[in-house]
Amino acid sequence: MSGEGEALLGPRALGEPPVTATLRAEPADFRVDEVLGFEPDGSGQHAWLRIEKTGTNTEWLGKQLARAAGLPPRAVSWSGRKDRHAITTQWYSLDLAGRPEPDWAAALPEGVRLLVATRHGRKLRRGTHAANRFELRLREVAGDTDALAARAAEVARRGVPNYFGPQRFGRDGDNVAAARAWLAGGERRGPRDILLSAARSWLFNRILAARVAAGEWEATRTEEPVLLAGSGSFFVPEAGDADVRDRLARGDLHPSGPLWGRGGAPITEAERALVADAEDLTAGLEQAGLKAERRALRLMVPDLEAAEEEAGTWRMAFSLPRGAFATTVVRELAETDAAL
Repeated sequence: MSGEGEALLGPRALGEPPVTATLRAEPADFRVDEVLGFEPDGSGQHAWLRIEKTGTNTEWLGKQLARAAGLPPRAVSWSGRKDRHAITTQWYSLDLAGRPEPDWAAALPEGVRLLVATRHGRKLRRGTHAANRFELRLREVAGDTDALAARAAEVARRGVPNYFGPQRFGRDGDNVAAARAWLAGGERRGPRDILLSAARSWLFNRILAARVAAGEWEATRTEEPVLLAGSGSFFVPEAGDADVRDRLARGDLHPSGPLWGRGGAPITEAERALVADAEDLTAGLEQAGLKAERRALRLMVPDLEAAEEEAGTWRMAFSLPRGAFATTVVRELAETDAAL
């Protein structure tokens, strides 16, 4: 079958971008703020820390926090990994039952700043946060900037294909290759969850890419589950349901594609046909015991802001739900020299 790199990102939905630009000329050009969606209750055995970091890997910092508290790394939790090559804020939790509170500020390495230290009755679990807020700067912007402004308005109105970003797949798609070798019976090279996630994401992107190429990423097909916006809930609409068409147009519902697994959400025969040549991955994911889920094919960005700050520099800001990638937004707007 074709190489792993084929489905890292599929075709653009809105055509070639109207400009080229430089992204991440410096870390401050890419900021990500985690939006938790609720407030810790202020008491309990779990220390919750909101931290700002620059050029720092999420997991590495978790190990530093564990060392400062005299805990094993597994006692530290976070909701989602954040990009290393950026300024990011995110929450960590540590189970301090029967332990004193460390001097967090003194324990933090260079490039890391404590914003909030509080307590909560429960640990922070993966995928708990509601959203991420992005603020990006594109420099050396060249091309038709009037068309860029018009494209940004179109993205804010229509959304973009909800591809998984290239960071999900590792360097040059290595995580997919490693997953394929492991699921075929070879040695596992990498954490189990990362390899399974890469394989699932690759399959989803393959299916979404075909829908984009056919101009069908914004519409649902017969017998295809639709997702309720802002949730993982789905249902299969009746053919010709006018209310479903209206709700799809408003963004209350989204067409969906499969996150591969066994049982759980249905996978249509049309979707199976699109990845028939990847049976090693589909069968491997089913045998690994993953439960099938659905993911929206369309990513809405209604709060997208895009404006020229000074000659050649544009600021962009937008919020995305957890699990969505800034890559999928920026690549419809500009051809950049870096993966997000």
